[in-house]
Amino acid sequence: MKVFLTALTGALLLAPMAHAQAPADPFTWLEEVDGPKALTWVEGQNAKSAKRLETDPRYGTFLAQARAIFTAKDRIPWPTFRTGGVDNLWQDDAHTHGVWRHATLASYRSADPAWETLLDLDVLSKAEGKNWIWKGATCLKPAETLCLVELSDGGGDAVEVREFDTAKKAFVEHGFRFSQGKQNLDWIDGDTLLVSRIWTPGDETPSGYAYIVRTVTRDGVAREIYRGQQSDVGVTPIVLRGAGGKAYGLMARRGLTFFENEFVLLEGGKTLPISLPKKAEYQAYVDGQAIFQLKETWGGFGAGALIAYDLKALKAGSAKPVLVFQPGPRQAITEVDATHGRLVVNLLDEVKGAVDTYDRKDGKWTPTRLALPQDATFTVRSTSGDDDKVFVAAEGFLDPTSLWLADAETGKAAPVKALPARFNAATHEVKQYWATSSDGAKIPYFVVLPKGAKLDGSLPTIMYGYGGFEVAKPPIYLPEMGKIWLERGGAYVIANIRGGGEFGPAWHDSVLREKRQLSFDDFAAVAQDLAARKITSARRLGIYGRSNGGVLTTVSMTQRPELWNAIVVESPLIDMLRYHKLSAGASWIGEYGDPDAPADRAFIAKYSAYQNLKAGVKYPEPYITTNTRDDRVHPGHARKFAARLEAMGIPYLYYEQTFGGHANDADPELNARRWARHYVYLAQKLMD
Repeated sequence: MKVFLTALTGALLLAPMAHAQAPADPFTWLEEVDGPKALTWVEGQNAKSAKRLETDPRYGTFLAQARAIFTAKDRIPWPTFRTGGVDNLWQDDAHTHGVWRHATLASYRSADPAWETLLDLDVLSKAEGKNWIWKGATCLKPAETLCLVELSDGGGDAVEVREFDTAKKAFVEHGFRFSQGKQNLDWIDGDTLLVSRIWTPGDETPSGYAYIVRTVTRDGVAREIYRGQQSDVGVTPIVLRGAGGKAYGLMARRGLTFFENEFVLLEGGKTLPISLPKKAEYQAYVDGQAIFQLKETWGGFGAGALIAYDLKALKAGSAKPVLVFQPGPRQAITEVDATHGRLVVNLLDEVKGAVDTYDRKDGKWTPTRLALPQDATFTVRSTSGDDDKVFVAAEGFLDPTSLWLADAETGKAAPVKALPARFNAATHEVKQYWATSSDGAKIPYFVVLPKGAKLDGSLPTIMYGYGGFEVAKPPIYLPEMGKIWLERGGAYVIANIRGGGEFGPAWHDSVLREKRQLSFDDFAAVAQDLAARKITSARRLGIYGRSNGGVLTTVSMTQRPELWNAIVVESPLIDMLRYHKLSAGASWIGEYGDPDAPADRAFIAKYSAYQNLKAGVKYPEPYITTNTRDDRVHPGHARKFAARLEAMGIPYLYYEQTFGGHANDADPELNARRWARHYVYLAQKLMD
């Protein structure tokens, strides 16, 4: 329930001018999400793009292949530990909204689990006339039969919360219920919740998040126990829950910026500050210890370090931090979680994965490495609060995703389920190279290319990049990409540019704010290195990015149009002089800078693609796509960029899905159509 932490899985024809002199943006009407004029424009754009993409002879084949992948019955049903068994949210062609269901652990491990349906979201949506999208459930320990279910109408980050009884398979009559909003809730006990939400209109930060925390009881009494400042990004309440599900402490994370925080214990009506640098994040609570990760050097610890504070000592005011783990310069922590008694740490080492668990004895933390596959990327899918079991997913570019059940105490792990191969991987191989950026930095990237390919610059290649918010992009298995693109002789590249989290906080911090241009330079350097190796050429190279990656792809389009021939811009940030006024944009000022501050505006204006389109330049024809119900990155970014291109007579394609939110994948059928359109466009530009 860390809505405002999610991480992003990014107007003028004239040169940038001083803020006070900037002419009015003629396309701000497209920022009206549901404005009749804007929706009419969207409908017209969709029709034109559909005519171009969906009438292509390849579209039907691509759609059928994508649909088969997204609705396949032999997909891995991702598990979440609950009440001794596992829960799963399952979607297929018959259940597009999904079914929340449960199985015993023994049954789940079998080839044909016996699932018990808890809640059918398709039935609920039809009955209530809503478009309910599952956003998760928080269940009261130890029994875990009463759950706070989060539902989004359309797939946005704003959710409605209702109490659900899994034993009765029904919502609790007169139970806890909160109307739709961006909110964070957790159980303190069976009759009390810890809640941050927008209690009354206006009680929100410029980012659209809550900053007031209250306890709420079953009799409807809401008592304020913490208040941040309205200028904050937001405040997240945290329950420190230990053995038996007992709440041992309450904490609040006050987000000063996206990356800077203050943490306080909420104890007996008092707030007790926790000694930490501003760049630190809470990660887990285990064995009486609150675990934090430092994002900067502090107190003798290096950036990236995991440290532990004893909760009893924190309450007594005598706590001293203890080191759990210090990553090396080529390592990064991507996930931290906890089982009943152990800490679980997911690592990247030279952009290759490993998972360690830590046991605390005599005040020292000792690691045990899980016996998982070599040369794989890992995702911790779920940890058990009842014992030390951990579900871990493993994958690689050419290795289908598999699910492992590990014992955090012994380090032993066994495969439970595996995704069947969705494409012929035997024809391709993976290589890792390093490009040299504008300042001499070495930028790693992976290439998946046909074995024995003739290196003459003719390989149709898709290059993906993100480069922001300390989000790492290691190798992953992309079934639709493999089936639709690799099997047709294409190549795929992931560029591990700065701004991501591949090598810890320093890799991210090196391109923050006024240094952002280096991230764009890194991306261009990878393209140039691919051309120098004759793997591909500008004629055959396309780029794809979404969210923060939309900044990357549109800047790449405006700054280096000669390097590529196709650009997919999805759910993007683009108007960087106005991003902080749209949806959750104000929360990202720590990443990009503040356009209302003259000095910041000056460096943002130099790259913001919306302001840097120029008449007379030959740009690659981009495909711009977004989602009407995206309440994280405003659809106005994509709309306005397309409208600006149209006004300038620059070719482009635009398509906007009507629901699904920022992830854009809430409905399997719509997701299949989305990717079919993507690959038709890419095939037209790079293979034809």
